Amino acid sequence: MRIVDLINKKSISLSLKAKDKQDAIEQLVDLVNNSGNLNDRLEYKEAIIARENQSTTGIGEGIAIPHAKTKSVKNACLAAAVCKKGVDYESFDGSLSHLFFMIAAPEGANNTHLEVLSRLSTILMDEEFRTKLINAQNEDEFLNLIDYKEKEKFPEQEKEEVLDKNKSSNYPNVLAVTACPTGIAHTFMAAESLNKQAEKMGVSIKVETNGSSGAKNILTKEEIENATAIIVAADKKVDMARFNGKKVIITKVANGIHKSEELITKAVNGDAPLYNHGEGADSSEEVENETTFRKVYKHLMNGVSNMLPFVVSGGILIALAFLLDDYSINPETFGSNTPIAAFLKSIGGVSFGFMLPVLAGYIAYSIADRPALVVGFVGGALASTGESGFLGALLAGFLAGYLVLGLKKAFSVLPDSLDGIKPILLYPLFGTLLIGIIMTFVVIPPVAALNMGITNLLNGLGTSSKLVLGLVLGGMMAIDMGGPINKAAYVFGVASLQSGQYEIMAAVMAGGMVPPLAIALATTFFKNRFTKEEQESGKVNYVMGLSFITEGAIPFAAADPLKVIPACVLGSATAGALSMMFNATLRAPHGGIFVVPVVGNPIAYLGAIIAGSLVGMIVLALLKKPIEK
Repeated sequence: MRIVDLINKKSISLSLKAKDKQDAIEQLVDLVNNSGNLNDRLEYKEAIIARENQSTTGIGEGIAIPHAKTKSVKNACLAAAVCKKGVDYESFDGSLSHLFFMIAAPEGANNTHLEVLSRLSTILMDEEFRTKLINAQNEDEFLNLIDYKEKEKFPEQEKEEVLDKNKSSNYPNVLAVTACPTGIAHTFMAAESLNKQAEKMGVSIKVETNGSSGAKNILTKEEIENATAIIVAADKKVDMARFNGKKVIITKVANGIHKSEELITKAVNGDAPLYNHGEGADSSEEVENETTFRKVYKHLMNGVSNMLPFVVSGGILIALAFLLDDYSINPETFGSNTPIAAFLKSIGGVSFGFMLPVLAGYIAYSIADRPALVVGFVGGALASTGESGFLGALLAGFLAGYLVLGLKKAFSVLPDSLDGIKPILLYPLFGTLLIGIIMTFVVIPPVAALNMGITNLLNGLGTSSKLVLGLVLGGMMAIDMGGPINKAAYVFGVASLQSGQYEIMAAVMAGGMVPPLAIALATTFFKNRFTKEEQESGKVNYVMGLSFITEGAIPFAAADPLKVIPACVLGSATAGALSMMFNATLRAPHGGIFVVPVVGNPIAYLGAIIAGSLVGMIVLALLKKPIEK
């Protein structure tokens, strides 16, 4: 790392006027702070003083090089100053100090500060060079003198840097993969955040997005081989085998959005463990010490993300069948009375029927890889035919995954010659038999009874109870906007479709549409509360909200959570409660404004969404103060 690469012109003073050592430190810390690389100026200053208390960094010959390595530093940097009059810096040789270089190194930066200190000490031993620095007329001349001297003193290192640069210039330094359960918003927001932060830090990066339409910008074998480290910010299963033997940081997708700088700094410094991909293993627990809840959530979201396309397509087709049918022909077969309705309902029913097997299958796949897929599918299908519904399929997925993991251990004692038949015969055969026995005799009877009880309870809820349920579900959709709480409410809404509770899905979608719409309205009608950039971003939230993409509100919530989140929760809760009060129903699990024609009581439903959005807008406007120009 070259010295001039660490010095910002804003961190150079060629006319330092300091009364004493303490004053010099104060002014030098300010110069370091000018670079924008300090998280906490006071903490960094205290680290500098603590280092000086050990022994002075006035190295003699009119030079002082104070330095500190602390977490208050974002990126390694350097400040430089010239004091022609001289300052008593308690140097070893008793001389006044005229040249100052203050080094700031982040806590995880290995020995960057020692390397810079060594280089500076070497080039500053030349008296003629020191004199030229002291008499430099401007910052450009000062930097050019250092650059020329460094190249002169370290020619071999200069050649190595050029060779390394040429060798690696074709490949990004850092790679990343982003993925969220729905593959709509968080995936691309994390990618955008990582790309922007890397550009700001001067780091070359390539980000692969595992979105709803498949993986884009896929990482190549050569890029992986040449990368310093790989960031995997994902809430669902991604292809990890290709990273075997590389340094990998595995974290949740939200950290890709909110902690991009920290992740990129770790990746650049190689501050990550080597990833060892075992059979069916994710190894994320070794990388990030995941909690049990986090592991369960990832497995569940892998099932949900693969299930959603079946649910959405099938649900909307079924909803269209009811919209196009004639109730008066035969109320008992409403949805199939006309040929077009019967056609749409039959196709939608087939698609919707895959919901539970796919959910269970991909939960199992997330836990134990491909051998568990068939076991999970069978378990989910049994849950569907056995009336244990969504909850039964959830249990089937987890049971199937851990059953196959157990079978892998049990069959590990068999000869290696049988390895070829394990995944195509032994695991599926014994796994399917065991999941069939467990589901039929252990899981389905109590869960089916529980489902019946829940359905009867929901059917028996009065208006006030439904209003509270809508209030809670709507509010949950806005608390973490795509996170676990939001997903819990949404999954509950999807599960309710199977049991015929269409009011719940309507309340959930109404609550999810409000946060982006409330923010869009606030940025339109209360412009003085937002910056120009926020006002422009707010316009996009009209589209996001109308499309039921709650995540559009995340950038605003991240920037000002104490004001944005409460406002959105109140607005969403209002929409959810009103939707329930108006008895609005929705048979489609997604679609936003585009499926309103298939909503039961659509005018009142739109009124609930508008009312919730206005409440969110007004509360946000009250909480946020006008920005001073």
